Amino acid sequence: MLMRVLRAPFIPRHFISIILPLAYYIAALLQPSRGSRQVKPGTSAAPAPSAGSITSGVYRNSFFGFSYKIPFGWVDRTKEMREPDDQAKSLVLLSIFERPPQATGNTINSAVVIAVEKLASFSGIKTASDYFASIKELAEAKGFKAINEPHADLIGAKQLIRGDFSKPRGSVTMYQSSLASLEKGYALSFTFIGGSEDEVEELISRLTFGQGKEAK
Repeated sequence: MLMRVLRAPFIPRHFISIILPLAYYIAALLQPSRGSRQVKPGTSAAPAPSAGSITSGVYRNSFFGFSYKIPFGWVDRTKEMREPDDQAKSLVLLSIFERPPQATGNTINSAVVIAVEKLASFSGIKTASDYFASIKELAEAKGFKAINEPHADLIGAKQLIRGDFSKPRGSVTMYQSSLASLEKGYALSFTFIGGSEDEVEELISRLTFGQGKEAK
């Protein structure tokens, strides 16, 4: 399902040839390759994950135990990025943009997308590194160049697999960092996109593990 295109009516057709169709790319990025998705019979069902909630500008997810402080003024497109027919296998937890995806601009429209996919839908995924291979494959297929090889990275005390990419877009360069881990029968992925490496690092710094308690 790597190459499946998200139905996103909020991106006018005439913008697609002018700006990077970021929502489409991210939607594809959240899906594994067709070759790796195979339902494994007899696998015990993973508990249903929480979709999380946003309170006072902070997204929290108690099921996966993390929180994310949303930059002030960013727009939330989580509902638009979700596909109702596929939520039993995958779920977009958070999808936020610096400005609406349909808005034009001379700079990269920074974004953060967090999603999960049920591991029972895959064959051969044993580690976070295995899952990250799908992310790397699509990023490179879309013209991104890997800045480094996937490697372990710590967010607080939490270890994830991380890879960094870049892609020229006219006079600007788009930078992407993706992180992944396996949690409670799910592959959990974080995608950060910005106009500079420093901006991406600042976006990552807003992610915290161990503080995912949701508001009641």
